[in-house]
Amino acid sequence: MWYFNGEIIKTPKAMNFSGFQYDKSLFKDSEKMKELGIKPYREVAPDSRYFRTGAYTVDTSGDEAIGTYASIGKDIDDLKSNMLRVIKTQLTHKLKSTDWYYLRKLRNGTDVPSEIQDYSDVLYSEYDTKKAEISAMTKMSQIQEYQNRSFTEVRKVVSTDEDGKTIYGPKTTSATTEVNMCMHWTSNPTDDVDPAFVSLTAD
Repeated sequence: MWYFNGEIIKTPKAMNFSGFQYDKSLFKDSEKMKELGIKPYREVAPDSRYFRTGAYTVDTSGDEAIGTYASIGKDIDDLKSNMLRVIKTQLTHKLKSTDWYYLRKLRNGTDVPSEIQDYSDVLYSEYDTKKAEISAMTKMSQIQEYQNRSFTEVRKVVSTDEDGKTIYGPKTTSATTEVNMCMHWTSNPTDDVDPAFVSLTAD
């Protein structure tokens, strides 16, 4: 996009300057555009997860025009309520695969396997921890950090052998990633295990 004389130009178009008509190929000539005062344009908008857009201003003092919307913080209590709903939904979803063990116990008294009980206990413990962490937040910066925490992930390199069989490792790669802690749980059902995963460590 470009900016000229108070107008945001989204696509190339014919323009008239002092009686001289330029066709839209003008926008392929950066030097001529600079001469005529047509500047590249970009917008800076606040992160809609945490802010509403406020007043709009344009800075044309540099080589490009920058349109900026002021940030108006959303209500922290509303954001926390949404986070609490997310972790509750996550817990319910993760327990679905094991709920039938507990229903079976109610119906015929069959004991829940110890590994399933351990899995359930860990999930509820994580849920209680997340709930306490979120409830204790008082600043927008705390919410932003919690939903964008920096981690280093290590994964096995995936390849195939001469028979077409998938091979994981032994080589690994690492990368920095941002993790939403509302969605990150350390305990997962066996059938959800990623064979390429090695580790995920907070930076």
